[in-house]
Amino acid sequence: MHVTGASSGIGEACVARFVAEGATVIGSDVAEPEAGFAGVSFVQCDVRDAGGQQQVVEQIMADHGQLDVLVTAAGVASGGPVHSLDLEEWQRCQDINLTGTMLSAKYALGPMIAQKSGSIITIASVEGLEGCEGGSSYNAAKGGVVLLTKNLANDYGVVGIRANCICPGFIKTPMFHSVVDQMPWADEIRKQHKLRRFGESSEVAGAAFFLASDDSSFVTGISLPVDGGYTAGHAYGLAEMWT
Repeated sequence: MHVTGASSGIGEACVARFVAEGATVIGSDVAEPEAGFAGVSFVQCDVRDAGGQQQVVEQIMADHGQLDVLVTAAGVASGGPVHSLDLEEWQRCQDINLTGTMLSAKYALGPMIAQKSGSIITIASVEGLEGCEGGSSYNAAKGGVVLLTKNLANDYGVVGIRANCICPGFIKTPMFHSVVDQMPWADEIRKQHKLRRFGESSEVAGAAFFLASDDSSFVTGISLPVDGGYTAGHAYGLAEMWT
């Protein structure tokens, strides 16, 4: 299997979970991981680099002869109201989060079509399911990932390839800490998760493992929130009155 964005955060947690389950994992990222995993091959690759992505898949096929699972965990934070948004920053966000996901799937699909099987698991966000203040570029990119994944399910289910999207809530990753820790309203964001806490990368990895496994063999085209109830509805503090 191939995990993009494997050096940290959700990607790193997915690598750890799949290795623990006995999978052969190839991780790619723009930077080498600080902590390696025994038996895992890491390839330095930017998801925006079509040629590099193609070479990663070609090497996987040369070394292992098949590619059963793709997890697209590479991503960056971005945002701002549209009237003040820098075009270059908008494009960077779309290129990494959306186009990078498309390119990862594009090159994984060749082997999967040939073997008539495969599971593509994209990582979007709750912000790809609903809007939020100041999230224009990131939300647009992650919303695109949600619909791209549905199209993959539509286009390739006929040859036995499943495609599903995970939409994490606010998960404690390096990207989370670089953004949310700076927000004076971070505790209000926490309270919007109905479990009243932020999530762990391992919890997203658990969902990815389910979607890669035979336990989800009849599941395709879904957008699965792993969000502690963030998208379940609005919370105004009433629950505290009776708990």
